[in-house]
Amino acid sequence: MKNILNILSFVCMFSCGACSDDDKALGGNTDGITVGNVTVPDVTYYSAKLKVEIEGSSTSILKKGFCYSTVPTPDLRDNLLEVQGESTVLESELTGLEEQTTYYVRAFATAYSGEPVYSEEASFTTQGSTAADKLADYVAPDYDDDYTNISSWTQRSRWNLANVHDPTVMKAGDGYYYMYQTDASYGNAHAAHGHFHARRSKDLVNWEYMGATMNAAPSWVLEKLNAYREQMGLDPVTQPQYGFWAPVVRNMGNGVYRMYYSIVIDNFIANGRPSVEANKDGSWGERAFIGLMETRDPASNVWEDKGMVVCSSSDKAMDDYWGNNGNYQNAYFYFNAIDPTYIVDTAGTHWLIYGSWHSGIAAVKVNPETGKVDALEGANPPAPWALSGQYTVNNYGKRIASRAPNNRWQGSEGPEIVKRGDYYYLFLAYGALDVEYNTRVVRSENPDGPYKDITGTEVTNGKEAYPVVTHPYKFDNSYGWVGISHCAIFDDGQDNWFYSSQGRLPKDIPGINSSNAVMMGHVRSIRWTMGEKNDAMNDWPVVMPERYGNVPQDLTISEEELIGDWEFMQLDGNHNGQQFTSLTLTLGANHKLTTSTGFWKNMSWTYDASQQVLSLNDGNIRIYLQREVDWEATPRIATVVGAGYYKDSSGNWKTNWMKRLK
Repeated sequence: MKNILNILSFVCMFSCGACSDDDKALGGNTDGITVGNVTVPDVTYYSAKLKVEIEGSSTSILKKGFCYSTVPTPDLRDNLLEVQGESTVLESELTGLEEQTTYYVRAFATAYSGEPVYSEEASFTTQGSTAADKLADYVAPDYDDDYTNISSWTQRSRWNLANVHDPTVMKAGDGYYYMYQTDASYGNAHAAHGHFHARRSKDLVNWEYMGATMNAAPSWVLEKLNAYREQMGLDPVTQPQYGFWAPVVRNMGNGVYRMYYSIVIDNFIANGRPSVEANKDGSWGERAFIGLMETRDPASNVWEDKGMVVCSSSDKAMDDYWGNNGNYQNAYFYFNAIDPTYIVDTAGTHWLIYGSWHSGIAAVKVNPETGKVDALEGANPPAPWALSGQYTVNNYGKRIASRAPNNRWQGSEGPEIVKRGDYYYLFLAYGALDVEYNTRVVRSENPDGPYKDITGTEVTNGKEAYPVVTHPYKFDNSYGWVGISHCAIFDDGQDNWFYSSQGRLPKDIPGINSSNAVMMGHVRSIRWTMGEKNDAMNDWPVVMPERYGNVPQDLTISEEELIGDWEFMQLDGNHNGQQFTSLTLTLGANHKLTTSTGFWKNMSWTYDASQQVLSLNDGNIRIYLQREVDWEATPRIATVVGAGYYKDSSGNWKTNWMKRLK
């Protein structure tokens, strides 16, 4: 599907408000220029060829071309197709048009010394299309994943999804998807250029860089930090080292958009100095804060700060902040106030979910009007430590998920919560972000739990959750990707769901300096399990193994398309690096699998085209299919990919990823 206007024949598109109805010379003569009648010799479902002849000296023409609209009498204030060159016979093509739509077009020429001269109006109606037409005309994204040559700040207009980390995505009322992120970029290109950088897109493939949403840390952060330090009997921090991390953005549906953001203070608690080796004093690092910004116009990228929502809190005594000498299992903070996510439940209650490592993920109610935690507002809010009985976990939230019991260094962070059907789904990032980062998902009928994984086991007080949703991987003919987690989950309003995260290139790729620091924004489609033999396996999200490329989905995947070779891999969560064990499966016309691996050899396969589900091993293994881009092919092309979960004979949960090879 053509989602943006591609303009050919040395053409650019813009709008102009310089002319009014009173200064339009219709088919007239200005400086001896006359514009003939427009002909439209060829029209398709998304394009139209245009031709017109201009009489007069080309040297007296400032600009010329076509203006068009879906309403009559288009002028330079509408869509404009400017044609360059000296020829006075203009031939060009409009593309990216809506199908079965009537367009009105006029040619124009503007003299250096006069007003624009217009032709008579012509009109045409685009054709209808078939699903096969759209798929045949599809062109895959061609931007390079190694963006190091355009990674600098001066090249930001070309970034697209380059330099994206910890993205959060929402669809706004203007039809755009807006994306915001952690301050992380290859070579620290963002440094000194603001924080929580923004992008927007209409098609989730082509992204416009918009700039920072925050110019500097709000003054309340240091004020609040030093107020706490004063209560603790500590000197104020005078050289705060800020980290601007992991926002979450939400369209509240009432014209208001909220962004919760994390600001980390990277100083030691005891001496207040920056957290570098020379300043180590045996105390833990300072607390983090979650703040709130709001806007009514995300296109403006102007946000109003609303102040603190919550901060890192400890169940220990106020002065029990020592022990940062490798004793990570018993860290000072109970909840770490970073990585917020946000949801409004079916009863209208607003929830902030947050947390990282330490004791796990917390859920706390917030006031719908203010977006703040009522218990932490006012003149004397409960202190974020155990002091005279003031601190209770419930003031700062209750734990809803953790990876390991009684361990505050458990490699779980980056929660994201969404509601679909009967369940609230909580996505979690596991591991270190440089390589092993992977995503798990659990679900509950309530936003504050209890959450269970696909085995039916609660994760509140410590559980290695399954299924594995994404994981470092490597298809053939590529370097693959690592660090794929800390996700945003969002939909288009039509029950089409998407997963977005960063992906990093692996370490030590020849010819790419610091290749593991190359971070590209990834967007992937989600399908949801259905019709499984075990009802407990239904309604789980499966994320496609290849990135989203806006491939047309109208044409049902046929059984004939499945016959042939597939690249196959399994993700099991027990691998700290990439999954290198891909193999080739051949789906035969006799409905048998052919492969060199014994387990899959001669396994039967069937296909349900109505659900686009491939079943293996008498339906015990189900793969949910979708059309996506083969990003490893040269050139990139549309193909069929699939994903699904199953439990093997040893009781281990596996995630299967497949890609049809062309």
